[in-house]
Amino acid sequence: MPKIHVIHENDAWVEPLRAAFDELALPFEEWFLSEGVLDFAGVPPQGVFYNRMSASSHTRGHRYGPELTAGTLAWLQQHGRRVVNNARALQLELSKLEQYAALSRYGIRTPRTVAAVGRGHIVEAAKRFSGSFITKHNRAGKGLGVQLFHSHDALTAYVESDAFEDSVDGITLIQEYIRAPEPYITRVEFVGGEFLYAVRVDTSLGFLLCPADVCQVGDAFCPVGESNAIADTAPASTAPRFSIIQGFDHPIVERYRQFIAANGIAIAGIEFITDARGEIYTYDVNTNTNYNPAAEAEAGIYGMRAIARYLGQELAKLQRIQRREPELADAV
Repeated sequence: MPKIHVIHENDAWVEPLRAAFDELALPFEEWFLSEGVLDFAGVPPQGVFYNRMSASSHTRGHRYGPELTAGTLAWLQQHGRRVVNNARALQLELSKLEQYAALSRYGIRTPRTVAAVGRGHIVEAAKRFSGSFITKHNRAGKGLGVQLFHSHDALTAYVESDAFEDSVDGITLIQEYIRAPEPYITRVEFVGGEFLYAVRVDTSLGFLLCPADVCQVGDAFCPVGESNAIADTAPASTAPRFSIIQGFDHPIVERYRQFIAANGIAIAGIEFITDARGEIYTYDVNTNTNYNPAAEAEAGIYGMRAIARYLGQELAKLQRIQRREPELADAV
């Protein structure tokens, strides 16, 4: 019998999805792709394959999980299997440069960005920016490498120090600093290619934006210190850090929907920041999306349940085709 296969490398992030599968009585299996063997001569099982490989896998000791996943997705797609968040989606997950190029084709504004490899080139690239700027890793997740600098001297001191942390792919991005009138960003969630909800994220305590409970560990993973915080120096709010926006309606949602549909993405969270003029800048696409349980409980909307329902629907489609036209099942 076909089932749902979840490709991932982080057990903690899958726990709420397991609970949703159990609640809906959906058959599933997990493929933990940190290391292993991929036999291209073999034939993959029937089912629906959901790719949740993360760009930050190397921070959990799974350095080559994305590379193994890329080969696995190629194998699955070669055999016509239904892959949710396919090989193209993984390509975008692993490179912000790829993201920005793809977003621009849909008229979606991104911050001005320069890429550099090598410490000296990072310093030289930053000289193209006259005001404050941010550095970040091209292959990131969890806010890896995010630092705010107000001067080139400060960047030089950081790059030449032992504190400098290179991106796992060697590419550092230097990006214009978008100053928001209030310390928050917006994350727009999609499931099955359709808008689910938008969440407001308070950045006054730093820029760790992973919404899952397992990520909320104080400053342990905060990528910037107090003197270099991404947020301005506004006092920290006592309001919840994550809050779902009721009735969110903005033209950017349709542009995002078209973008993900054209790039093999069915499930994603896309983040943007708004400047003082009201201009929106999209800066991150998360195809391995997580949700904040407190915000969802407050709003009565649950992302992992929506994912499980969507995957269950995709599995039901496959089963109907197998019953009706078994010879076509491999093409789904």
